[in-house]
Amino acid sequence: MQDFKTMRDMCAEQEEKFQFERFSRRDALNIGLKLIENAEKQAQPVAVEITVNGLVVFRYFMEGSRPESELWLARKRNAVELTESSSLRMFAEMEAAGQTFADRKLCGDDYAAGGGFPIALRGTGVIGSICVSGFDDHLDDHQLVINTLAEYLA
Repeated sequence: MQDFKTMRDMCAEQEEKFQFERFSRRDALNIGLKLIENAEKQAQPVAVEITVNGLVVFRYFMEGSRPESELWLARKRNAVELTESSSLRMFAEMEAAGQTFADRKLCGDDYAAGGGFPIALRGTGVIGSICVSGFDDHLDDHQLVINTLAEYLA
């Protein structure tokens, strides 16, 4: 239980740290391309989707990415849109509280942990999401997003 609380707190800190003053479609393109570049360095074929105000502004499936990644991207996006937080944080909060999707009146088939991250404007709130799918572990999907945002916002 404590590990999930630590994970939840870590995600909250990342969400606070990786906010934008403004976010354009050019930012989405540059971040999307950087995510792909970073995944290639790890020889990991991923699928990437970036949405802004409900519109998909970047989407790419690397050679070797799995067709089911499209479903995983949607599930991760759903989690971000519902909670306005990362999909990993949603999962960690539920686990820390001992909750299931049924406890929250949600269908577990519609949500996924790790790899979905909110695009938040400082002082405004969440305007979209960055989602990655393709690693064997959802923590690695999440970490690719975090590492890429750290580079981009540096």
